[in-house]
Parts: sequence; structure tokens; C-alpha cells
Amino acid sequence: MTLATLAEVLRPAMAGGYAVGGLVTLGWEDMRAYVAAAEAEGLPVILQAGPSCRAHTPLPVLGRMFRHLADAASIPVVAHLDHGYDAADCRAALDAGFTSVMFDGSRLPLDENIAATAAVARMAHDAGASCEGEIGFVGYAAGEGSSGTDPDAAARFAEGTGVDAMAISVGNVHLQQRQEGGLDEDRLRAIEAVTDIPLVIHGGSGVPAAQRARLARTSRICKFNIGTELRMAFGTALRRALAADPEEFDRVALLRRTHDPMVAAARDVLRTLGRPDAE
Repeated sequence: MTLATLAEVLRPAMAGGYAVGGLVTLGWEDMRAYVAAAEAEGLPVILQAGPSCRAHTPLPVLGRMFRHLADAASIPVVAHLDHGYDAADCRAALDAGFTSVMFDGSRLPLDENIAATAAVARMAHDAGASCEGEIGFVGYAAGEGSSGTDPDAAARFAEGTGVDAMAISVGNVHLQQRQEGGLDEDRLRAIEAVTDIPLVIHGGSGVPAAQRARLARTSRICKFNIGTELRMAFGTALRRALAADPEEFDRVALLRRTHDPMVAAARDVLRTLGRPDAE
């Protein structure tokens, strides 16, 4: 069994100059493909269940699915709750067998965010799990705008919460369908100057692959969350399967045809983030 906590995969990444993919799952087909991709690359992987995934499949079921995949894998697999908005969400994930929870208090005033995140971090650590928190708000393409992370606030947050990883807002945006703009590296370096914990980039699909690769190697960004990029690959593969055989109606037959393209897409993502044995 290779079930791992977030801290167990991010600490070596920070020391080794690479990042780990936090791959956003929506169902069995993609999470199975992500583990197959990580196995093929010999890299750890973080399987993430966000709000839309949890709305479709109950947390106890997701926990068993993640743990089942980890049981058969030879690489470390993290079962991670993405964007838990209250302590109850995080408690339910821990009870369901998740090894890591992300508490999102980014909309709260700083002091409230620190207090609430610290409470979740203690709860996670007591359960033998990890906790990720967020300081600064990461917005959404065609939706809420971002509020960049203030370095002084980040220092207070890192010190006051005890989190294992800190998600920051440095030009990244959720749900971007194109790689454009890139991250604000001046803000990133200012945050790095006053903190010493692994950093996380949400909305990684919109970050140019070359910048992902360089910052995975040269910064304390140890986790890039990738969702939209992989969902687009799934949609493309499914449309091709339907077009290739318009008479096919069996969902198992159709979804089977998405597996290899999803593995290939996930392998491409993981390769950009470096590896433990990088020269």
C-alpha cells in the first residue's frame, strides 16, 4: 500500500527541486488514469476531490476509491480533499479515509482565516493527516477576480496555522482553458523571502507549461493543481469516441476509450513538474 499524506510527498519535493501534481478528479475514469500515469512516470500523485466531485459522489465512496487505487499502486498516492469550506467538510473527509485536507478560508478576514485554518490543521494532524491552507484569494476565469497574497499576511498565516502547505494567489486563476499570462514571480519571491513551507498553486492549468517546469525546479512551489486541462482532454477523447461509432450506446465501452488519452495527458502534466531523480 502506498497511501501517503501531503507532507510525505511535498517535503521531499521541496528538498529535491520538483513539484507534485494535484490532479483534480471527477470520477473513476480520471482517477484511475491519473494513477496509471503516475505509475508509468514513477512519480507520486495527489488525487483531489473538489466540491463538484463531492456533489456527484459521496465522500465515503471517494475515500474508498482513492484508497483502493493506492492499495494497488507502487508510487505514493495522496487522498486529498480540495476546497473544504468548513471544519465539518474536513472532518468528514478524514473520517472517510482521506490523508490530506485543504481548508479554504481565503474569503475570511486574515485573523479569522488563521484561527479557522489552525483548528483544521490540528484536527488533521491528530488524525495522522496533512492540512493545506490558503492565503489570498484565487479567482475564477469569467468569475470572481483574484486578490493577490500579501507577503506579510503570508508570513503570519504560515506561522499561525501550522499548515503543511500554503496555497497562494500570484496571478493564478481557476478554470482557465488557455495557458496565458503566467505567475507574478516578483510576488512569489517576496512570499518565499518570509516563509519556509511548501507552496501550492491552484488554477495550474492556466500557467504556461514552461513556467511550471522552471518554478517547480527553482522555487518552493511544490504542488500545482491541474483540473481544467485534464477535463478538456477527457471531453475531447469522449467526443472522438462518440464520433467514431455513432451507434455505440454502452457507457462502459465509450468511457473505456477515454483511458489511454487521459493517461497520456496526465503523463504530459506530470513530466513538466520534474522528478526526484532529476540531475
